[in-house]
Amino acid sequence: MPEYRRYRVEGATYFFTVVTDGREPFLCQDEARAILRGLLSECRARWPFTTDAIVLLPDHLHALWTLPENDANYSRRWGWIKKEFTKAWLGRGKAEQPVSPGRQHKRQRGVLQPRFWEHLIRDEDDFERHADYIHYNPVKHGHSRTPKEWPWSTFHDWVRQGFYPEDWGGGDPEARFASITDTVGE
Repeated sequence: MPEYRRYRVEGATYFFTVVTDGREPFLCQDEARAILRGLLSECRARWPFTTDAIVLLPDHLHALWTLPENDANYSRRWGWIKKEFTKAWLGRGKAEQPVSPGRQHKRQRGVLQPRFWEHLIRDEDDFERHADYIHYNPVKHGHSRTPKEWPWSTFHDWVRQGFYPEDWGGGDPEARFASITDTVGE
């Protein structure tokens, strides 16, 4: 089995993707959002980080986090969030996807995929491309016509702070999508 190596830079900003097991579309349900909101808050209290941008979609989320100086341990944070989310979700009697005997042996459950995807943000342009990708993602996946229509995103905070005009991401979706996804993958 291959060894997964993650690039770690203390105090850096990272882009993450976390996906539900089997791409089951439950993350936008009220209970899932409440659990996740509480866990993100508790995780930040235990191991500080800044959420620069985030979007929650039915079957995955994307986030930009900045870690404190002298800290590159985002794996501990995501591992804890995913473990606690799974316990809370199943504790409420919610369903999980079937898992293979190999995953059962590792004590993995069928709520969230075992791994997550991360990308080290290299510079301001990289940060902006990933923030745009995050905020445009509901449109890309057909959940809304514009970013402002999607309620579970930091897009609205970014508009209030003056980073985006309220109508950002409108217009020709093919042109906007092409410019955002040129260098960002999912």
